[in-house]
Amino acid sequence: PAFPEIVRELRWPFFRWRIRLFPALATAAVGVVAIVAVTFLVYRTKPTPTTLAGWDLTNVQGTPRIGRKTLSAKEGTIRLGIGQILETDSQSRASLQADDTGKIEVGPSTRLRLLSMGSGLKRIALDRGTIHTYIWAPAGQFVVDTPSAVTVDLGCAYTLQVDDSGAGMVRTSLGWVGFKLNGHESFIPAGAACATRPKVGPGTPYFEDASAEFRSALARFDFEDTTSQQSAHDVSIVLSEARNRDALTLWHLLARVNDEQRVLVYNRLSQFVPPPATVTKEGILRLDQPMLDLWWNELGFDDISVWRHWERSWRGVSTSAREK
Repeated sequence: PAFPEIVRELRWPFFRWRIRLFPALATAAVGVVAIVAVTFLVYRTKPTPTTLAGWDLTNVQGTPRIGRKTLSAKEGTIRLGIGQILETDSQSRASLQADDTGKIEVGPSTRLRLLSMGSGLKRIALDRGTIHTYIWAPAGQFVVDTPSAVTVDLGCAYTLQVDDSGAGMVRTSLGWVGFKLNGHESFIPAGAACATRPKVGPGTPYFEDASAEFRSALARFDFEDTTSQQSAHDVSIVLSEARNRDALTLWHLLARVNDEQRVLVYNRLSQFVPPPATVTKEGILRLDQPMLDLWWNELGFDDISVWRHWERSWRGVSTSAREK
């Protein structure tokens, strides 16, 4: 046959094959589309597993609660998330741990809240009760709000207690802690303690092996509404009872006494730890902050620049105590 006829004979079976094949292909395509659509819908509606930012709750004893949920030791590890409240009764306790931050032992009759868990700031609020903290996060990244002060970890282990009135006490066992209320601040190194009161803020830190007379006079000076004569008498007791290591207390008193008393405190502190050459008496008496910081560094309790760095880094972070 002629070439055009050969082409027609060859094309006709090909077209017949395509005609027969098309319905099968169309059916298969519809099936594939249906499978893809169903898979997509199932995937979209399936809950996506997420990691809740927070602290792992372990070592549960008794029946602590997160919100209204009562917990037990049988539940294993539970996560305390941001905004949640952990409460223990008089027979309960638990542990909180965050791998990049530290560990918190929560004592009986305690109520705390997780406020934030950012990469550079972990913050909780202790409304009442007792916590024992062991922090390995960088200094200044773990903060605890209390009704009367803000506690800033500076690389340490410490115990913090808050009673029902909002009064608190911090005792440092390793490193040191900053206690702050607005512009009122105290530094508590290992072995020292510091009380705090609502609307007053942190008192003057001291070592608990100081004499009873020293501690009583300091407590009156810090928290009692006394006459100026009584205040002067209390300061004189503190100065006369002070030992070398009580330079910690005297340094803090410099910014808390009146002008007349400041001269006496300066003289007594100088007997224990002479100021460095670049620090002048006149500068200290006018409360020159760089000079005060240089003198602090001579006390042997770590470099105060760590605290100043935290203050600059978190200038926008509230350091006002929570109002009850």
